[in-house]
This record gives sequence, C-alpha cells and structure tokens, in this order.
Amino acid sequence: MSEAMLSKVRKLLAQAEDPACTPAESAAFTAKATELIARYGVDRALLAARDPTTDPVGDRVIEVVAPYARDKAGLLAAVADPLRCRCVRLRHGDGFAMHLFGFASDLERADLLFTSLLVQAAHGLAGAVVPAGEHPAAFRRSWLAGFAQVVGGRLRAAEAGAVAEAGAPSMALVLADRSDRVQRRLAEVYPRLRTAAPRRLAGTGFGSGAAAGHRADLGGSAVDTATARGIGW
Repeated sequence: MSEAMLSKVRKLLAQAEDPACTPAESAAFTAKATELIARYGVDRALLAARDPTTDPVGDRVIEVVAPYARDKAGLLAAVADPLRCRCVRLRHGDGFAMHLFGFASDLERADLLFTSLLVQAAHGLAGAVVPAGEHPAAFRRSWLAGFAQVVGGRLRAAEAGAVAEAGAPSMALVLADRSDRVQRRLAEVYPRLRTAAPRRLAGTGFGSGAAAGHRADLGGSAVDTATARGIGW
C-alpha cells in the first residue's frame, strides 16, 4: 500500500482515537479508514486489468503461533476471504503456517489488517470477564470465533460498497477473473486440498467477541508485525 494511502488511514485512526471525539465522530472516522482500504483494493484491481504487471498473482506464508493458534488462523481466514485471498492451513510446530494466495495488493491488505486485528483481539480478550465456573480457554475460543465472524462480515460489506461506488460496468467481470486466477494458482500448488471439518465450540464468549468485532478498527493502523504475531494470550 502506498505511503500516501497509509498516511490518510493513520490520520483518520488518530482522529478516531482522540478522547475529545464523540462515539459518533469516532465511528465515522473509523468507517472512512475502512472505506479507504477497500477502495484501494478496487483501484488496484482496475489498474491491473489494464496492466497485469502492476499487481501480479502471488503467495505468502504467515506463521500463526500458540496459544490459540487455530483460532488466530480462523481470524486470518475471516480477513483473507473478503479481500479475495485464499489460504491453506498447514501444521507448523505448535502452531500453523498459513499459506495465502492472492494478488499482491490483496495479500498486502490482508496481512496489514490481520496484524492490527491480532493486537485488538488480544486487548479485547484481556478485558473480557470469563463467567464463573467456565473454562477460560473455552470462553476465549468462542470469543475469538465471534470476533472473527463479525470482522469478516464488516470487511465483506466494505468491499461490496467500494465495488458499487466504483461504478465500472466491467468491475464484476474483473473481480471474477481475479478470483479464478487465484483459485487456479492455489490448485496448482495444492491439487488435492481437503476442506477441514467445522469446529464445535462450547464456550459462551461468542456474543462478547462479536461485540468487540463491531468495535474493531479495520483501517490497518501501524503495528509492529513481529510483536503482534508473537503476542501471547
């Protein structure tokens, strides 16, 4: 992402975090930051349709470490999918190596947002009260599931809004072609990929995590990547 775009996003998030802001003003600044991230993805897609060399299909591996590695991997998948990336989960030590496939601009957006959301989720979990008698790990896993589900829905809505705003008649075809190319790249590397069975979570933290997902900043504020990914919960 260009420095100019990052600068705009950082300024909006700084305004949103200002104690002098009302909740309505803070929400408006955060929404604008999210809109810029989504609009950037659409702009890059249209540019690449004219000149494919500007945004090639690629891949990158993101390590997801314990504790709660599977739940963090679920958050990454929830971020990647709306941004038109595909990911494969591979066991790596006591965590996972998430192999992401997508166009360069979309991989960059997914990595940026995931890093920020990891920190926000850690802060949210630290402040969440585990009900008496409930196992903390079960509560936290369900909390993270709620957080990831809401974040994914918000990102999907932001992407759809950016596509509609672009108003290009060929936009749907451009995005469909990009999705097909990403899927073909993934199939070349993993021709016999299997879908993981859905998880069953027993904790009661889903609603609390979902509420935190509604509050999460999706503007991709600057966060130290190594610190965020290595954070212990």
